[in-house]
Amino acid sequence: MGRKPWLRLVTVAGLALALLALATEAPRAARGDAFVARIDLDGPIGPAAAEYVDAAMRQASADGASAIVLRMDTPGGLAESMRRIVSAILASPLPVLGYVAPAGARAASAGTYILYACPIAAMAPATHLGAATPVSLGGGTPLPLGGTQPASPKSTGTPTSGEPAGDAENRKVLNDAIAYIRSLAQLHGRNAAWAEQAVRGASTLTAGEAASQHVIDFVAADTAALLAQADGRSVRLGERALTLQLRGLPVRDYPPDWRARFLGIVTNPTIAYLLLLAGVYGLILEAFHPGTYLPGVTGGICLLVGLYALQLLPVNYAGLALMALGVGLLLAEAFVPTAGVVGIGGVIAFVIGSIMLFHRGVPGYTVNLGVIAGLAVCAVAVLAMLLRLVSRARRARSVVGDEPMLQASGELLQAVAAGGESWARIGGERWRVHCEVALPAGARVRVAARHGLLLQVTPVQTNKGERP
Repeated sequence: MGRKPWLRLVTVAGLALALLALATEAPRAARGDAFVARIDLDGPIGPAAAEYVDAAMRQASADGASAIVLRMDTPGGLAESMRRIVSAILASPLPVLGYVAPAGARAASAGTYILYACPIAAMAPATHLGAATPVSLGGGTPLPLGGTQPASPKSTGTPTSGEPAGDAENRKVLNDAIAYIRSLAQLHGRNAAWAEQAVRGASTLTAGEAASQHVIDFVAADTAALLAQADGRSVRLGERALTLQLRGLPVRDYPPDWRARFLGIVTNPTIAYLLLLAGVYGLILEAFHPGTYLPGVTGGICLLVGLYALQLLPVNYAGLALMALGVGLLLAEAFVPTAGVVGIGGVIAFVIGSIMLFHRGVPGYTVNLGVIAGLAVCAVAVLAMLLRLVSRARRARSVVGDEPMLQASGELLQAVAAGGESWARIGGERWRVHCEVALPAGARVRVAARHGLLLQVTPVQTNKGERP
């Protein structure tokens, strides 16, 4: 009888597993039906966006999708992340339909390269693309795309005698970008001349202009119209040709998973900046108050996550060094007061470094100036409070050592004989005292000397006629 509850439990568990298997089998059977996967590429193109697009395209291919719609609305981003997305599109076994939507969206800068890489390129009405001039950050950081810095049409990428090394490097970067987008245009038979102008002169086009100049294939009002107009078109995927049959197919969205969302949050420049500061100040608090643990553990985690985000972002290391110098100078002001000179210099270095930390020419990769201003105001307030405390401490009367004790007075708790010892209350404390003259209990005395824990006292002078 004692085993029956266990048998019932095993039976129920088996039935639950069977039901779970049936529930998971139904979606698998549905995956055999034809459908189109839709991936949304919104916001700046960075490491998080590249990882999300790559993983979503792989998952769509594994699920048996017939095609992928890559819906874009981006101001641009980093070249390294853009190239990863382009490589994923070119290596995809499924046809990718690049679609700039909804109305008011754009495929600027890096988005133009991605749209050119797609076998089918389309735009919704009231959208635009272009402005794909690269902007170099220098210092070995990832190259962003964006800006409006045209180069000379005669640049060849070969430095001439007397040409600055920086100009030669910029010419090489520009020519490399031009060759890259021309190769994508030639791959799908699109307007390569305008693609070069988008890179060299930051040209832009609206959806209608792009369709008329053969930069895109057509204009579609929504996803259903996109699939209907793409139906029957022939595209090349590597060495094979494929005729699209997409009209009326259902669309399945592939949102970013938890990892992509987490990377999107921590690689936000403002979030990475705050994580870095929280980590530094958390470790500083732990150093000042050892054994607290919470500031140290939290600061260590924030610092490591912030550093991980920084190595994925286009960081200016001069700005990072100035921020570190600013924090160091503020700490130095706390230990070696210099009337605020070092502290003010630390605040200035910290603010300048914060502004320089990320390149302001890259869309979406700047720290919010309001956050920097708020932190600067807080630093100034802390510095002012520190200077006030230091000034007050310098003006305060000393409360340690023999000097303040020699100025104290009190009253006897017990009568004392001449040359004897007794007890007195001095400064709110009970002290053993020695007096050369006899005094009654309650007499006022003043400390004349101190010998360890024994005080030498004398009677306080009183007015004539008063009893001491």
